[in-house]
Amino acid sequence: MPTVAPPWSYTLHLSRDPRSPGIARSTLRSVLAAYELGELAPTAELLASELLTNAHLHTGGPYALHIRPTRSGQLRVGVWDKDPTVPSGLGAGFAHGVMPHEASEGGRGLALVRAYADAWGASLLGEPGGSSGGKVLWAECGWSGLP
Repeated sequence: MPTVAPPWSYTLHLSRDPRSPGIARSTLRSVLAAYELGELAPTAELLASELLTNAHLHTGGPYALHIRPTRSGQLRVGVWDKDPTVPSGLGAGFAHGVMPHEASEGGRGLALVRAYADAWGASLLGEPGGSSGGKVLWAECGWSGLP
């Protein structure tokens, strides 16, 4: 009888500290190495870095990195923060590879997410009209199979 690897996920809660994105990237590399998914490190780290930096620069509280495989053979990297505002760079109507106007001062990080992720999106947490649980911005990249 074949055995199935148990599902796994990791969440790293981060303080509002300029070193937090680097600590999260290091943790991501360690998790990928532990599951023999090192080939995903460059793409997963880029995706995580852009989402973490977005949370650090544009929100006022703590944030968290969440890493998990999906049933469809993707690695999902998500970043939670308390701000319920979804950046326009991950909204509907944006396509892979579309970069902001060269005169724009921001938006390149989320353009990189759109360009390198197999899928991306945002999930609002909490009830409509109630107190917000914030949001999770996420991106997925694939590999050849589940560990």
